[in-house]
Parts: sequence; structure tokens; C-alpha cells
Amino acid sequence: MTDEMKAAPDERLSYEQARAELASVVERLEAGGTSLEESLALWERGEALAVICQRWLDGARARIDAARQESTDS
Repeated sequence: MTDEMKAAPDERLSYEQARAELASVVERLEAGGTSLEESLALWERGEALAVICQRWLDGARARIDAARQESTDS
């Protein structure tokens, strides 16, 4: 089994998928009308999605930095 297959389903989300779901969570929270329990669950889901997005962005930044370093080393 590959590492990707062992990863939690959330860890396999693309940046775009995580960002779109996060936007949906924010819309639902802003709209109101949910119970406290549902609001807390949405908040927790949003936090998890934000972490996934940040990991993607950090990875992209690391790749850009590495490419820049390679071009200056040449």
C-alpha cells in the first residue's frame, strides 16, 4: 500500500478541493441558522481544511525557493 493510500482521506484533497470546501464551510457559518453543535463541527472542519491548504502553500513555497536556489547555484 502506498503512502497516499494510507493517508487519511482529507490528506488526499488537492489544494483546490480543500479551498472550495473551506469556502463552503465559511458560507454556512456566516449564514447562521445552525445549532451550536453543528456550528462547532463546521468550525472544526474549517480548521482542518485550513491546515491542509496551508500545507499545500508551504510545499509550493518550498518548491519555489528550491528552484530559485538551483538557478542561482548554476
